[in-house]
Amino acid sequence: MFELNFEINQFLDDYWQQKPTFIKQGFVDFQDPIAADELAGLAMEEDLESRLVYLDNEQWQAECGPFKTFERLEEDGATLLVQAVDHWHPDAQQLVRPFRFLPNWRIDDLMISYSTPKGGVGPHIDNYDVFIIQGQGKRHWRVGARQPLPEFAAHGALKHCGPFEAAIDVEMEPGDILYIPSGCPHEGYAIEPSLNYSVGFRAPDQNDLLSSFTDYNIDNYENALRYTDIPMQVRENPGCIEQAELEKLHQVMLENCQTPEHLIPWFGRMISEAKHELDIAIPEYPLEDKDIVEFLEDGAIFTRLGGLRAVYFEQAPKQVFINGGVYDVSGFVELAHYLCDQDEAASELMVLFKDEPEALTLFTKLVNLGYWYAE
Repeated sequence: MFELNFEINQFLDDYWQQKPTFIKQGFVDFQDPIAADELAGLAMEEDLESRLVYLDNEQWQAECGPFKTFERLEEDGATLLVQAVDHWHPDAQQLVRPFRFLPNWRIDDLMISYSTPKGGVGPHIDNYDVFIIQGQGKRHWRVGARQPLPEFAAHGALKHCGPFEAAIDVEMEPGDILYIPSGCPHEGYAIEPSLNYSVGFRAPDQNDLLSSFTDYNIDNYENALRYTDIPMQVRENPGCIEQAELEKLHQVMLENCQTPEHLIPWFGRMISEAKHELDIAIPEYPLEDKDIVEFLEDGAIFTRLGGLRAVYFEQAPKQVFINGGVYDVSGFVELAHYLCDQDEAASELMVLFKDEPEALTLFTKLVNLGYWYAE
């Protein structure tokens, strides 16, 4: 449905996480996968995160959804933003797929915004990489290189940055793509009623990782390693923490992460867990293995639920992590990795099921959980 129109390897070599770039007609003949009124409908739902940003008497204002009315969008200078639309709108989900030349675990979500003329969210700096695709309308963008800038709260729900020198100053039209690495200041304002699509890529920082890893250890290790100091000798300088003691403390701290492989059980669960709500629809009645086979024989295509995360590790190929859960795939690794790598699966599954009935049983379980569905 959507095909990128630029040289991916050159992009990765020259721009990815290095500097922003503007890609003219990154999508040729781009057609919006969603209409503005559909987006407004999603913003009325409690399960979706949405915001309405606007200027009122030259003061920035932000309201959080769900919304019942949209009078502000009848005026200039307003923007409606909805997070994780790919979780709820199958056509919008298609817009994420072309960017899977990057690892799936790095993809965050698809945020879509609709702006009236002069609408925007102000100058700001994001802590994630993002591809911004211009849909309906035109928008003026300014993007700067990474530079030290003051940041401040323009509103309780809006963090802005100070004025910046632009490395890119461009008017975007439908199909144009703007890539902005984390840490680069940017601001965009609609020239006419506009739809913008932001494919964001998560990049957890050190504090995020340490906090999550600590929580995992607290939940999973009741008998945690405790510091000991045997043998103890009479201390001439009791106020001093000696080098050997600090080294022992360091060993205790690292007990559960001595090698990269030690991180797999935690990180697989953490990174595969959905950040936003999923539109899970469990089948009306539990399916059996034979039902899956019949679907496939009838030409059904099984599609992975929008926003569902499924990953595996090169060092531990016999496990897959799906939506925060771990599954043993010993004996049918090929199927499990295929499901993690592909958004859709059809008749090729029959070949994978042929010699491994346990593979079919696992897939049936995943369908019954609402993680894959037939079309």
